[in-house]
Amino acid sequence: MAEKLKYFVNGQYVESKTDKYYDLVNPSTGEITGYAPNCTAEEVEEAIAAAKAAYPAWSATPAIKRAQIMYKVRDLLMEHMEELTMLVAEENGKVWSEAEGDVLKAKEGTELATQVPSLMMGESTMDASKGYDTVLYRESMGVFAGIVPVNFPAMIPFGWMAPVCLATGNTMVLKAASLTPRTALRIAGLYKEAGVPDGVINIVTCSRNEINVLLDSPDVKGITFVGSTPVGKLIYERAAKAGKRVQALCQAKNHALVLEDTPIERTAAGVINSAFGCAGQRCMALSCCVVQESIADAFVAELVKQAKAIKVGPGYDKTSKLGPITYKKHFDEVIADINKGVAEGAELVLDGRNYVVEGYEGGYYVGPTIFDKVTPEMTIGDEEVFGPVLCIKRVKTFEEGLKLMNANPYANGSVIFTQNGYYAREFARHTDGGMVGVNVGIPVPIGFFPFAGHKNSFFGDLHCLGKDAYRFYTESKCVTTRWFDEEEMKKTEVSTWDGTI
Repeated sequence: MAEKLKYFVNGQYVESKTDKYYDLVNPSTGEITGYAPNCTAEEVEEAIAAAKAAYPAWSATPAIKRAQIMYKVRDLLMEHMEELTMLVAEENGKVWSEAEGDVLKAKEGTELATQVPSLMMGESTMDASKGYDTVLYRESMGVFAGIVPVNFPAMIPFGWMAPVCLATGNTMVLKAASLTPRTALRIAGLYKEAGVPDGVINIVTCSRNEINVLLDSPDVKGITFVGSTPVGKLIYERAAKAGKRVQALCQAKNHALVLEDTPIERTAAGVINSAFGCAGQRCMALSCCVVQESIADAFVAELVKQAKAIKVGPGYDKTSKLGPITYKKHFDEVIADINKGVAEGAELVLDGRNYVVEGYEGGYYVGPTIFDKVTPEMTIGDEEVFGPVLCIKRVKTFEEGLKLMNANPYANGSVIFTQNGYYAREFARHTDGGMVGVNVGIPVPIGFFPFAGHKNSFFGDLHCLGKDAYRFYTESKCVTTRWFDEEEMKKTEVSTWDGTI
């Protein structure tokens, strides 16, 4: 039976007083499975107050103790891997291997958080000036807010956001995706089981109106956001104006440059995996291939061949390779984007519209879709579709291809497929993409490096993950000290230092 979910505040699951709920739908079947509360502004304020109250004791907890708790969180994620994978597959629609990968990425971010005793270290210099020693400490800041999208229910809130935020001594209010909140709510319970004190992590689901409470509250010191570029830019501007630290990870239109010396079959397999994995609903999907004309016909033919072999089906069927779009509104938007590509004159060589999975006719399925001969003025090749749609752009040379790619307003990731070391090096040096792949279709680095988008794919100064995350969730404090021996203490003259050497 469909259940009404509760939100999570001060270590407890609490029933909301709201009369507004979001339908939670299994995208593989189209059936309603539950209802998530549109928490009231007062309930969001309650979550902020709980986080604020928990902060003094949690920030005073030694870093090594916080790390030990993160180790327990990591162990519980692995212990509950099957359960969490099923939750992701059911609420998001990812196929089993992708849902499992979502949880494993949460584990990876948690492992980064266990390194807090060393990665939160400051710096020091003895005799910075004669007799003066200076130490830089990194300190926690207070309450942070995380605003989460639908596409990675485990990784984004509990891989990118909460682990390092909490490990560095801060507390957090997470606005879980209102259409896919079950995974986050369950993991919050695991955090409590691991020993995270009440109030340190809190989960709400709400609309954009209640999000403004997080953006404007003087008790919230920073905002971390993942979502669309228009919303991310508004959040960045509003929160920064309120004096908050902000990181906003936004849309992408990742391109791959495919040169004529690349092995066609292997390269096509890499592109297929990147473009259609997670039903194209990830900000690192390769949604455009810029292909050298001399191999374009053969490459497109190989892409179509491999794409047709992909098994489309429900997320929790372990034999499925491409699952559904996560929710109906976005399903309609993806279909509209495909229709627009056809209207703009792109050549639709593989049509994923009207795709029906037997026994799951109510699901939100879009089959692999490929457009060829996409030109720069076409919207389909310039704006993010966020679905299993791949665009092919044809160029004559490496230089033409790189220029075309860099003209795009987004720059999350970029990839080159080639066996030519010179072109690979030139590409890495001159591409606008923040995460670069050389013969790697999904150039996301392991979590000890930052997830580093550029241009309209990111607003802020410090990225999530890696050392950037530790800097984002902490502020520095410099302490300069001078001590005197007995003879110096007897001197009546007072020595002062103006900071110069």
